[in-house]
Parts: sequence; C-alpha cells; structure tokens
Amino acid sequence: MSDPTAAARSTAGPDDAPVVVSSVPGSFSWSVLAERHPALIRRVADAFPYGPEQRHALDDLLRNCAEGVVEPLAAQAADRGRWDAWGGREHYGRSWFDVPFLWSESYFYRRLLEAVGYFAPGPWQGIDPFRPFKLAELDTPEADEELAALDDLAHRPAEDQEEALLHGSLWGNRADLGFSLSGTRGGTAAESQLVADDADVLRSLLAGGTLCLVADNAGRELIPDLLLVDHLLRHGRVARATLQVKPYPYYVSDATPADVLDALRRLTAAKGAASEAGNRLWAALSEGRLTVRAHPFACAPLPYTDLPEDLRQEFAAADVTLLKGDLNYRRLIGDRLHPATTPFAVATAGFPGSVAALRTLKSDVVVGLTSAVETALDAAEGHRWRTGGTHALIQARR
Repeated sequence: MSDPTAAARSTAGPDDAPVVVSSVPGSFSWSVLAERHPALIRRVADAFPYGPEQRHALDDLLRNCAEGVVEPLAAQAADRGRWDAWGGREHYGRSWFDVPFLWSESYFYRRLLEAVGYFAPGPWQGIDPFRPFKLAELDTPEADEELAALDDLAHRPAEDQEEALLHGSLWGNRADLGFSLSGTRGGTAAESQLVADDADVLRSLLAGGTLCLVADNAGRELIPDLLLVDHLLRHGRVARATLQVKPYPYYVSDATPADVLDALRRLTAAKGAASEAGNRLWAALSEGRLTVRAHPFACAPLPYTDLPEDLRQEFAAADVTLLKGDLNYRRLIGDRLHPATTPFAVATAGFPGSVAALRTLKSDVVVGLTSAVETALDAAEGHRWRTGGTHALIQARR
C-alpha cells in the first residue's frame, strides 16, 4: 500500500503540512472511498427492508461515489446552506477522491442518510441505518463479561480503578475491559502498544472542575466512556461533565443521544457494580452534573480550528476537553500529514483550552511521537502501525 506520509515526514512543517486526500491509489484514504464505502452501502441495504425508492437512491450513491462528482444537496434540504458554507461551494463538481478526505468521507455519510430517507417525511424518517450494528454490540457475551469485570475492579484502590477505566475508554472494543483490568498499573499488555503516553498530564488536569468528553463510537465503546465519567464524578475528580455526541447517525458507529440512552439502559439492566454505575449516571443526568450535547458542528467536515463561537467558548471554559477516537483526532490536528514528531502542543495550538486525546490509530495522521518510536515502528511494521488499530496514544497539553 502506498505511503502518503513519506514526503510529509521530510518536507512539511506544522503550518504547511498537506491535507489528506484520497487520490493516491492504494493509500488508506483511497481504500476507504473505493472499498469501504461501497461495502457499507450494501451492508445498510441488507439491514433494512427499504423500498424501491431508497434502494434506487442507494444504487445511485454507489455509482456516484465511484464514478461521479460531488453534488450539492437538494435545494429544499434544511442543511443545504450549512454544507455550502462548510466547503461545498468549493468541492461541488469535483471527484470525491480529489477533495479533502475529511470532507468527502463526512459528506458521504450525509448523502447516505439522505438516500435512506432519514431526513425526509415518511416511514424511514429518523430511523438510524446503523442502529442494528450498534445494538448488536451491546447484546453479546463479551459485553456481559466486561460489565462483570467491574465487580472485581470495585475492590481496588481508586487510582487503580481510574487507570483501568482510562485504558478501557482508550481501547474501546479493541481490547475489552476485562483485558484492561488484567494487569497492574503501568504494566498491562495494552500499555505496551502505546506510541505516546501523557496520562500523567491528563490526570493532573482532572482536579475537580469541568470535563468535556467528546465521544466517538456507540455500543461497547461508549460503555467504557460512561464508566470513566462515572468514576471521575463519583470520586470528585470532576464536578461536572458534558458528553458531546453527534446530532444524527454518522460514520456508522458514532454515538448519538439515542445511543447514550441505550448504553445507560444496558448498564442499569446489568448486575452488581455495572448497575450501580448506570444508576449513578442516570442520577447525574437528572441532577445536571452530567449533560449530553449534540451540536451540529459535531458532524461538520471541518477541523476544530473552525469551531463556532459557542463551542469554542464551551471548550475554553472546561478544565479539560477529552477527545475520543480517530475522527476527533483527525479534526484536532486538521487531518494533515504533519511529521509524526511534530509536538502535540504545536499541532493543537488552535484548540481553545486544555485538551487531551484518547485514540487507537486507524488512519495516517499522527503527531507527538519521538523520532526513536517512529523509526522503530516503521522498521517493525512499515506503514501498518498507523492504520491497523493495534497501537494507541494518550496525549494531553495544558
């Protein structure tokens, strides 16, 4: 597979790093548009008994993404003006592969929702096309085992609990919570796969104030996020928390308010420590110590340097904003091919307030590594370590 980061490592600085596009055959971003998106369209079509209108629209989208150009939303679409302002006017009429990867990938999901009738009046309005996949993750033996592992964790010191829950949130369903709890602090197998670890900086920012947690995926990945929030609230590590989710289905598994409720009900229906955590979170929501926010910008195809003023003020006022997952990381550093040794603080200088990232590596972009770590990873795995989800990072700056 082509390595689009090779030139960037030697020529690009923090201010001129190239934006990721999908025009290089064999690159990771190219494979998402050329292979992953068509497969997803077929999977969505098989998951629901959509009628001829929706199936015809899905077929059109499949052809358009492969052979056509980016087209604007219908004139009557309520968010047409928003997408125009988010860069559509610059990208309409161009190949999906030639516009910034972040933009084309995000717009694909908006067009997919349009194809299945998510926004239009009718029987499919408001029906999440990815919901079956999300719910399936919550109803598995693995999920039962993860929640049962909390009973043992409850008897450990608070510091060990926080460490285990932090790593559970980091790895999501890549490594289950039971795996995260299997080792002692500082010695788990998961930690050996960290390419950067600023956990001490992150812990220092959790000093009884406000946390904004920008969620990533629903299902089994959202459960550990909620458990981490519960721990931080329960032990006074934060006084208030805001959980930022997507206002509508996005990137297959991204969490929406409905997914938060599904996860909470899964917790409260469990036994032991998991149920207790679920009930505490339910009470925290009722009392306002935990809030859920679904801002339209959460689905914008833009970097966080383009935050609207209300979100900018909200993040600036928090003691720390914790961004989960790969997409949020890409938006944080602009989805640009910075040299991997670019300091995290430099790449995130445009983000208001203290910020931290928990991320498993599933795309090309990364910053904040030492040259020794990058060299060792390249020598051992070539380009695969950047995109395979087998490595992770915890990065933070004040």
